[in-house]
Amino acid sequence: MTDITHHDSFHGLPVHTLQPPSPTDPTAPPAAGSVAWRLDCYPYELPFEDVWGRFLDEVDTTGVRALLIGPWWDGDYTSLSPVVDAIVADAHRFPALRALFLGDVESEECELSWLQLCDITPVLEALPLLEEFGVRGCGDGAPGEGSLQLRPVRHQALRTLRFESGGLPGHVVRAVGASGLPALEHLELWFGSEWYGGDTTVADLAPVLSGAALPRLRHLGLQNSEIQDEIAAAVASAPVVARLESLSLSMGTLGDSGAQALLDGQPLTHLSVLDLHHHFLSDPFVARIEELGARSGVQVRLDQGDRWDDEDDKARYVAVSE
Repeated sequence: MTDITHHDSFHGLPVHTLQPPSPTDPTAPPAAGSVAWRLDCYPYELPFEDVWGRFLDEVDTTGVRALLIGPWWDGDYTSLSPVVDAIVADAHRFPALRALFLGDVESEECELSWLQLCDITPVLEALPLLEEFGVRGCGDGAPGEGSLQLRPVRHQALRTLRFESGGLPGHVVRAVGASGLPALEHLELWFGSEWYGGDTTVADLAPVLSGAALPRLRHLGLQNSEIQDEIAAAVASAPVVARLESLSLSMGTLGDSGAQALLDGQPLTHLSVLDLHHHFLSDPFVARIEELGARSGVQVRLDQGDRWDDEDDKARYVAVSE
């Protein structure tokens, strides 16, 4: 399993969690634009609305450049909807905001599959200057209350889009492919397990793999998948690969058949990084991939390999599921 932890830095800034008021600590808060602000209901034991209100009152939000939302509940797990509603309602108060991450939550606080998400499209619509957007959490496989949802959206400024999920619904992936994101340079999708709603198919990825709607894409991460071999086979002939600088097929169930497809497919020697960590490759295929890297100068990542049972695909597992 890959550890899911809080961000130490975000959008090139150190993360600073808004602290509860303390009469014994006179330390002044950092300048609004010098840190990535993180909101967390745990230290307060207050509803998110109250924490959000204090943030607006005490921080010069016109200077905030990056924002992370940690645990947004103060008791039972609740929907992300009030968070989205607050951000949308107060978007005009954040003219400098360029990066937003929803769900900066560790497993000890809440498992990914327990996070109650919602439609996050309104955030992108309300923040047209946003350059980096990330979401952590699973879906339940069908649109509805508590499930991660995304509608096709056109966004001119977004450069980085990241979904960290143990079960990314196929309808979210299809929405990404149908969106207009002409500035996007970095796309990272963690597909997860079908058990937790990760029902994405290779067909769902066709618009992304064609690259037609993503003219500036330079990094593609198709990760944490139970069908990693099928994805690798599709990537082997995907037009988008020719313009990439880095490619990640990590964290999933990649085996020898997927590696063979990559080796037989289009050249990968133009890449600076090929990340295949957490794989199920046999030693001969590890050696062949390493030789490719050594010969071409591609930085290859092959750590966290496992070979539970060469003949049993069911013994393979993704790095992040629950």
